[in-house]
Amino acid sequence: MPVAISLALPPTPESVALAVRAEALGYDRVWLYDTPALQLDVWMSLALVAQATSRVGIGPAVLIPSLRHPLVTASAIATLETLAAGRTAYAIGSGFTGRRALGQKPMKWREVVTYVGQVRTLLAGGAVQIDGGRVAMIHAAGQAPSRPIDVPWLIGASGPKGLAAATELGAGVFTTQPTTGFAWSALLAFGTVLDAGEDPDSGRVLEAAGPGAAVAYHALYEQHSPVLASLPGAAAWVAAIEAVPSESRHLEIHRGHLTQLNDIDRLMMTGSLAAGISRSGTASQMVDRVAAAAAGGTTEFVYQPAGPDPLRELEAFIAAVRP
Repeated sequence: MPVAISLALPPTPESVALAVRAEALGYDRVWLYDTPALQLDVWMSLALVAQATSRVGIGPAVLIPSLRHPLVTASAIATLETLAAGRTAYAIGSGFTGRRALGQKPMKWREVVTYVGQVRTLLAGGAVQIDGGRVAMIHAAGQAPSRPIDVPWLIGASGPKGLAAATELGAGVFTTQPTTGFAWSALLAFGTVLDAGEDPDSGRVLEAAGPGAAVAYHALYEQHSPVLASLPGAAAWVAAIEAVPSESRHLEIHRGHLTQLNDIDRLMMTGSLAAGISRSGTASQMVDRVAAAAAGGTTEFVYQPAGPDPLRELEAFIAAVRP
């Protein structure tokens, strides 16, 4: 079965128009991020996308449990099901940017498993104990889809604990590295399609591929990984980050995350570095990257456009991999 080709977008004022164009171009699904410190509300944006499209799959990726009570999430899912039943999926994780940008560490995976179980029980029509109280969806007839509401789940996982959580829940995975062993394995990828003869050090490549590449620095710094020191320009980047007062440092690390380079990222990022770290390449190289991901267990290749012209990026990508 050929790998599905999907799109990941930050929820911004242009998300709906980009999703409509993605549907027309043949993308299989459009995922929207749950990053309230950086972009608009994911659920309101998904509702707008649902109303503006008719075929393309949609869903949040990845939801952060600590941002919402389980009943609030169950009700939000019920709302989206009234608008786009049969074409939704829901990815949930422990919170990289969604919590790091709030100055918080990711949640424990046991907490994520418990949360998904609670939401599933609520959607099935059952009741759960939360904060000492008995909670259930008591929507009257006509006020929400009839329970049970059965929807597909993916877990945003990159390490063994997250993958174990996905296995325990019988869910798919939403990852940044090809992952085997799951019926639904979505791979999130960043980069840009190079024009014929385009120099990777061009300004366009820097702006389009740089935001995705910079995430490697953000993540390694937050994880206190010694690997960061081996990356080009890391010393200057770290010095600039650590010159920011500690109480505000997390805000500067994640400013522009995945969408545009911030001033500190520009201290180390170049077009060629961005192209090398990300999954950038020519049209034929993009075909090879998707094929390699599929061979590694990926069933859905999720591309996220970035930079000042996301429309150009999503059009170029789908033209390369599905000419």
